[in-house]
Amino acid sequence: MNRLTFTVFGLLFAVLLCLPANAQTFTTLNDPLARSVGTFAMGISGNNVVGYYYNSSARLNGFLYNGSTYTTLNDPLSINGTQAIGISGNNIVGVYTDSSGNWQGFFYNGSTYTTLDDPLGVEGTYATGISGNNIVGFYFDSSDDYHGFLYNGSTYTTLDDPLGVKGTQPWGMSGNNIVGGYTDSSGKDNGFLYNGSSYTTLNDPLGVHGTFAYGIDGNNVVGDYEDSSYENHGFIYNISTNTYMTFDDPLGGTGTCANGISGDSAVGWYWDSSNNGHSFVATITPEPSTFALLTIGAIGLAAYAWRKRRLKKQAIAFLTQPTTPEESPAILSFPSRSFEAKRRAA
Repeated sequence: MNRLTFTVFGLLFAVLLCLPANAQTFTTLNDPLARSVGTFAMGISGNNVVGYYYNSSARLNGFLYNGSTYTTLNDPLSINGTQAIGISGNNIVGVYTDSSGNWQGFFYNGSTYTTLDDPLGVEGTYATGISGNNIVGFYFDSSDDYHGFLYNGSTYTTLDDPLGVKGTQPWGMSGNNIVGGYTDSSGKDNGFLYNGSSYTTLNDPLGVHGTFAYGIDGNNVVGDYEDSSYENHGFIYNISTNTYMTFDDPLGGTGTCANGISGDSAVGWYWDSSNNGHSFVATITPEPSTFALLTIGAIGLAAYAWRKRRLKKQAIAFLTQPTTPEESPAILSFPSRSFEAKRRAA
């Protein structure tokens, strides 16, 4: 391995280490039926995005966007509006307002709407996330306090973060993991991750005034936090590495909220300078894998070790050179300089 090869490996390793942790590409989404106040993307599954918008009559309407076409979603029992919030495959969950003005959860399978009402939700039920046959959300009890729930198709199970003395709201689900937020005794919002047995608080270190988690896919969680100036910023949290990355749409003049994630795509909305909401889909390019970095690093170390062995052999060869003046070249009369000259020339 010559010096050029060694140098190339070194430069390649350095370039990989200097790559940005994630590259973000944002695409704005605006339902064509939405009035200026905005379009709000809430969930994503594959190429499908769901959310809601305000029409010209200021009525809330759900939408499904498949990458090229917007389809309005309105529960037939809705009187004052529908919000599509979570999606998994072809199944969508959300909320609508009934004739009494209460919010009711719904499940939509692409053709039929089914109302979801937690029996403890005297003052209303929100369905917010879905994964397979399981649905999460929250309900308002008779005291108008909110509590999370998990619904498996037949049974509602209450979910309350023990630190959420002022309420718990699950929003997203992936496999057995559920994310959301709770309000603690001081009134501050905190994110949480629930794995089926224990709750872990998720707080972005930059979220001085609160953090809320909304979506999850595999090891990645998205949500938003409020900084010291009370401005919202989206974040992505990696469970396996326990790291947070800020996630801001560059057009978000007054804040960004990240709500759903599927693979390397995330959705949410941002507020422009006129305080109108616009949705986005963002593609996140992951950082180089740990394996790739270790492989390049190992090659570099192997090259370094090979070079070190070569120098050692050169040193041994030098020490065994004849030492009488008549047998030795003049350059060897200064061993240290000779060895340095050989090292530089190698």
